[in-house]
Amino acid sequence: MIDIDKIEIVIAGEEHVKYVDEILDTITRAAKVRGTGIAKRSTEYVKQKMLEHKAVVALYEGRFAGFSYIESWSNKQFVANSGLIVGDDFRGIGLAKRIKRRIFELSRERFPKAKIFSLTTGAAVMKMNNELGYRPVTFNQLTDDEAFWKGCESCVNFDILQRNGRSMCLCTGMLYDPEEHLND
Repeated sequence: MIDIDKIEIVIAGEEHVKYVDEILDTITRAAKVRGTGIAKRSTEYVKQKMLEHKAVVALYEGRFAGFSYIESWSNKQFVANSGLIVGDDFRGIGLAKRIKRRIFELSRERFPKAKIFSLTTGAAVMKMNNELGYRPVTFNQLTDDEAFWKGCESCVNFDILQRNGRSMCLCTGMLYDPEEHLND
């Protein structure tokens, strides 16, 4: 039995690069099981997120338990929370919610004025986003940074996004605008 209180969620750094292959394998397996699209990321990309301290990793007694990262877009006006994954042995205990909260906090710490967004097909992630203050939005309210949208090309649903002129896909776009939460 996993004791969730023994799982630490830390800002990733050089010492966590050793988990990159396991993270990417876990993401690939989860996408296949769920039958959902997910933008593929390279080993170098995930490693760079760690080296830039733009990722969090969950560890249980030195074992990889979960991960997520952030990326800024449109001259730091937008930040995407991406790559949320929990290892098979750690599912169903509330770890995803803890990782999501920590990556959200890291986004706010690093980019306090940026709008934070998330694209997801998962109801659980939508619920977590909603609890953090995100709201569903149309894609035209997200970044117009071509580099972000290029990342969607590796998703199995890219043809849907393209066919709809990048206005909609199977993912739901969710946005946290700090201007809407000044009195929270």
